[in-house]
Formats: sequence, C-alpha cells, structure tokens
Amino acid sequence: MSDQQARTISMIVFIDALGWEVLEGRRFMEEQLPHRRKLRSVFGFSSACIPSILTGLMPRDHRHWSFFYYSPQTSPFKPLRLLGWLPGALVDRGRVRNLISKLIKRLYSYTGYFQLYNIPFEHIDKFDYCEKSDLFVPGGMNRGENIFDHLSRAGVPYHVSDWRAAEEDNLAALRTDLAKGEIRFALLYMAAMDALLHRVGKASALVDEKLDWYAAALEQVLRTAAAHYDEVRVFVCSDHGMATVHTHLDLMRQIESLDLTFGRDYTATYDSTMGRFWFHTPAARERIVARLEQVPEGRILSDAELARLGCDFEGHQYGELIFLMNPGVLIVPSHMGLTPITGMHGYHPDDPDSDAALLSNVAPPDDPRAITDIFHLMRAEAGV
Repeated sequence: MSDQQARTISMIVFIDALGWEVLEGRRFMEEQLPHRRKLRSVFGFSSACIPSILTGLMPRDHRHWSFFYYSPQTSPFKPLRLLGWLPGALVDRGRVRNLISKLIKRLYSYTGYFQLYNIPFEHIDKFDYCEKSDLFVPGGMNRGENIFDHLSRAGVPYHVSDWRAAEEDNLAALRTDLAKGEIRFALLYMAAMDALLHRVGKASALVDEKLDWYAAALEQVLRTAAAHYDEVRVFVCSDHGMATVHTHLDLMRQIESLDLTFGRDYTATYDSTMGRFWFHTPAARERIVARLEQVPEGRILSDAELARLGCDFEGHQYGELIFLMNPGVLIVPSHMGLTPITGMHGYHPDDPDSDAALLSNVAPPDDPRAITDIFHLMRAEAGV
C-alpha cells in the first residue's frame, strides 16, 4: 500500500445497546465525538438489528430475526428431544444448557452465535435456528450481502473484531493492526454494555463506570491511529437501547391454561418481549387470539404493521401471529430466560428506549436516520 492510501483510517466502533436514551444526561466523549444523533432501530433483538446494520436491509430481506422458528421438516435438533425425558432441574440449568449448546455448535459446525436458551427439549425438534453462520465474514447472511462481501470484492484492507473475544482482546488486536498502518477500514465490536444494561438497567452508576472505561480505551485507540494516519475518522454506533423492566407477565401460563395441546393444536415460542404463534387448527387460532386480546400488557401486531416494520416474512417464517409486550413488560418465564432481569430491549421501534445512537468526530455522510444507514456509511467510508 502506498503512503497516500494509508493516510486515512475510518473506524466503526459498535457498542451493543448504547442507545440514545442510555446516553441521555451523560457526557460520553462529547469533545472527541461532537456529531451526535439518534437512529431508529429495527423491530427485533440483536439477532435482527446486527444483520440490518451489516447489510442495510430490513429483516424480511436478510431473513434474520428471532433465533428460533417453527420448521419441523428442517429442524436439526431432533436428537435433542431425548433430553426432554430428563428432569428439568438438571437440563434447564444455565451451565448445562451452555455446555449442550457448545457441543451442538461444534458437532454441526455452526460458526454464528448459537445458544439453545430455554427452548423445551421435548419440543425442540419442531424448531430450526436462523444464525448458523458467522455474520462478520463474507457470505455470512441468510440472504443478501454484508459489508464484508463489499470490502472483500473491492480489495479494501480492513480489520474486524472477533465477536467471540473479550473487549480487551479486540481493542489490543485493533491497536496492533493500526500500528502497521496498512488497513483503511476497521470495525471494532464491543458487546459487554448489553449484558451490563440487562443486569443493572440504564440508570445505574455502573453504566457510568463502563462508559468511562470505554472512553479511556477508545482514546488509546485514537492515539495509536493518529500516530500512523494523517486523518482518523471514527463513528461510534449501536443497534438499540435498553428499557427498564417494571412488569413481569407469565404469558406462557395463560396460553397453557387453554384446552389446547402444544405441537398438535399450536406451536409457540416465548421470547423476552413477544410471543410468536403458529396455528395447526382454526380452533386454536380463535381461542389463543381471544385470550391475547384480554392481555392489557401487550398487543397483537397486524400484518400491515409488520410490513411497515420490515418484518413481514415469507410464509410467516417467524410466526403467524406476533404478540408484542408494552415497553418495560417482560415475559417471565420465557424460552429466553427463566428469571427476571432489570433491562430489556426488543420492544416496538417507536419506543424511545429502542433508539440507537451514532456519535462521530466528523459529520457522517448521507444523513443517516436509521441503523440500516450505518451500512451505507460504512461503504462510503471504505470507498466502495
């Protein structure tokens, strides 16, 4: 690479869950990153938001949304149904689930994020999983191309963090590549804020301490970059924010109280903020809809609204009916967790706590308004 090519480095710093409302009243790197704006997120969890950032596409187009979806014909988990005969006190323990998840990931050669969470083993053969491939490599999407496809095709030398690694390791790896002066684009992945906000909520002093840690770490990165490049362009972004949980709802029990059989009359997954249903009989649809309409803590999303949100999937892949909780309402227990937590995301994108953030030391190109625009920002910064 010539000196001319090496003069500018553009860095995208992705801090999971660093929402606009999380930053409200906090002065995180105001001097270094004076250009600040909120971005509309997409409907869903990080499993939907991150693919939208990496592709610029809505979930219906890249086909990533919630991890599990009803598909008994393609389910790779049929052998795991035998574990349903074991006591729940054993197989539903977090450590046991994590161990089984690691074994399945290795056995099936999955390269993406994989976690069984609390999907019941007696029903797991009815589900398939959407993120089997690493999102952060060329060819990693279920449909469409990600930024790494574009960078590779254009021959842009770039750095991308290992999303499996600790934040300290990713910071060190980026500083090492910056010191070589050969890359033109970098994506730094920082995931710990999301776990912290789930645990303590956005108002905790621990969030301020973590932001101070990020500021110190990023200032060190900026110093390294400035020593090897004439111009350093940095953009700190997120995928969503975090709402404070104030209400717990046992939606699973309400549905199970109906005279219906899971797997025969209907199939459902209970995510932290939504229930997703597939109906096998007209009577099951009628009875479940009637019960959900009596639950004031949430509402059924119409097909028209799902289309506006970019989540109208072919064949109702991720649910024939989506029942979304009001902001701050948590389904407990759910197939994502059995115990309450302090913060949660995955509510409607209209909720202010869903908004993501974009902070930068230069004016961002093309006036980004939503997290899907980060993809176009990355392409512009990389010159592709």
